[in-house]
Amino acid sequence: MVNAPVDRRGRALPGPWTGQIVQAAAKRLRSSMFLMAQKMFFDAPKILGSGCLIRGAIALGWAALAGCGPPDAGGPPGDGRPRVVATTTVVADLVRQVAGERVVVECLMPPGIDPHSYKATPRDADRLLRADLVVASGLHLEGRLAALLERLADRVPFVAVADRLPPDRLLEADGGLSDPHVWFDAALWSQAAAPVAAALAGIDPDAAVAYETAAEAYAARLHELDAAIRQRIASIPAERRVLVTAHDAFRYFGRAYGIEVVGVQGTNTTSEAGLADVNRLVELVVSRKIPAVFVETSVADRNVTALIEGAAARGHRLALGGRLYSDSLGQSGGDGETLEAALEANVARIVAGLAPGPEAVSP
Repeated sequence: MVNAPVDRRGRALPGPWTGQIVQAAAKRLRSSMFLMAQKMFFDAPKILGSGCLIRGAIALGWAALAGCGPPDAGGPPGDGRPRVVATTTVVADLVRQVAGERVVVECLMPPGIDPHSYKATPRDADRLLRADLVVASGLHLEGRLAALLERLADRVPFVAVADRLPPDRLLEADGGLSDPHVWFDAALWSQAAAPVAAALAGIDPDAAVAYETAAEAYAARLHELDAAIRQRIASIPAERRVLVTAHDAFRYFGRAYGIEVVGVQGTNTTSEAGLADVNRLVELVVSRKIPAVFVETSVADRNVTALIEGAAARGHRLALGGRLYSDSLGQSGGDGETLEAALEANVARIVAGLAPGPEAVSP
């Protein structure tokens, strides 16, 4: 706390102390205005309903955000590189593979977070607004972020990569939507590299050729990985080729690599599995003598645990085949740091869990 010198009547004397006090007060005011504007931005649809009142409140909120900025906006001085914000770890990895060190990539969601249920904070809105480019997965994967991303689309360069994939290659999910878990088909995900390269070229045209070249190289690596996965899954006997997981995120994987996929929950983790769903799967694993089931890094284990217990009550030992990377990649330095590494780790656990004489892999 700064105490300014005063006269005999207690009035502050002018001088350098006064300037410091004014600056501190202005900083506190800017902080309060910024947080108030962000709260208005997030709460306007809930408070005001629909129509022109929403649009007016949103416009006012964005004007306040752009005008006052957060306290200490911008942080340490940048190095001049474009700043790209990706919504999920999978998308952030895609951007890094195409951009290399030419841009600064920030990921909105940390590793292990379920994007279906992730709810943005006011600080997230600020990070997105200040980006040179925002890259999302799309196909409604970021369910609770959808409204925010829609508002951003006409203010910040934006691309939802899965939305750019061929519609005839998409699988239908609940509610008539498309299944968003497209990255589990490595060959299909390779087609997401080109839209990222084009979006990067839009904000950094001098490096357009470099982005295009990197995207082509990454796509080629994914095609090589696709062939390797196909070969490894084919080594599992056909009758054991059933992948049971916490939620139905692996349908593209199943279609691409010839393995039946069953999830306790649907494609969206916000839907709850009931007792009937668990009992149905208990009957499946017992009748078909499935040796192992799998948990996921970004989804709670409780449904899989109930499935294992239900099978045990029927006299069938169901092993825990390991923990698969699903909607999120792993921590930096781990075996799921990139999508390529995560797919390789998943395949190793699936083969170990389902091949003859399986040994349960530590989750």
